[in-house]
Parts: sequence; C-alpha cells; structure tokens
Amino acid sequence: MSDTKTNSPSGWLDKLARLTTWIAGLALVSMAAVQAWQVFARYVLNASPDWTEPVALLLLNTAMMFGAAVGVRAESHFGFFIARDAAPPRVARAMRGFSHLVIATVGALLAWWGAVLTADSWEVPMAGARIPEGTFYLPLCLGGVLIAVFSLHHLFAGTLFASTAIAERSE
Repeated sequence: MSDTKTNSPSGWLDKLARLTTWIAGLALVSMAAVQAWQVFARYVLNASPDWTEPVALLLLNTAMMFGAAVGVRAESHFGFFIARDAAPPRVARAMRGFSHLVIATVGALLAWWGAVLTADSWEVPMAGARIPEGTFYLPLCLGGVLIAVFSLHHLFAGTLFASTAIAERSE
C-alpha cells in the first residue's frame, strides 16, 4: 500500500527539503572543520594550506543557497508579513501570490546564471585548490532550482490559499 502523502508533490518536496537541510548542515559543519584545520595548520604547524580558503567558500555557498531554499520551502524567508496579515483576505492572497512569483523568478535567474557561470568556468582551475572553478557556482545553480521549485509549489499547490480560505468563507 502506498502512502498518498509521500507520493504527492508535497510529500516528495518535504523529503527533498529534508535532504537539502542535511546538505546545508553538512556543508556548514564541513566549513567549520576546514577553517579549524586552516587555523591549526597555520599557527601550530606553521604551514598554511592554500586549499582551505576556496573550499571553505564553496562550502559557504552551498550552506547559504541550500539554506535559502529550505527557507522558501518553510516560508520563513524575508517578507512583509505584517502588511500581508493585516490586509483583507483577497489582497493578502494576491500579495502572497506575487511574493512567490517574485521568489520563483529570482530562483530561476539564479539557476540560469549559475549554470552559465558553471559551464563558462569549468575548465579553469580554482586558485589554491585542484578543483574546477565552475564548482564554485554549482550551489548557485542548484539552490536557484530548489528555490524556484519550492516557491512554484507554494504558488500552485493550494498552500497559497490555505490560510485565507477560512477567512473568506466567514465574510
């Protein structure tokens, strides 16, 4: 027997958001470990490795973009919630829809330009690390896709109308 919640778009997006949270958290912990190694190597071993800075920046990009995507999924991103919550239900619904449309557009643009930058700089070696420069832009591309997908789901899946439906029925 299959679980309809798990097989629904909302179910698999919840799983994707959980995975995205784990990746962001792992990137953040890894960044702290890389920076700790850099400090230890520099001040104790007197041999500062040159790979730590670019790798730490790559991990920071990953944590930041994936964390932002999870924020969009949880609807805990930046917004004018006081104005929206004080507005009449129809205006609030329009404001929420416009907000998710803007967020999805920004996510799509981040994904597009992240992909362009990744492709354009893939053959260039990253200074200090033996990985392609294009990997630096991969989190921008993947995070942008996740932001757009999560926002579009809010826009079209009915969660957009959930909080205002009750208020409209009582009018």
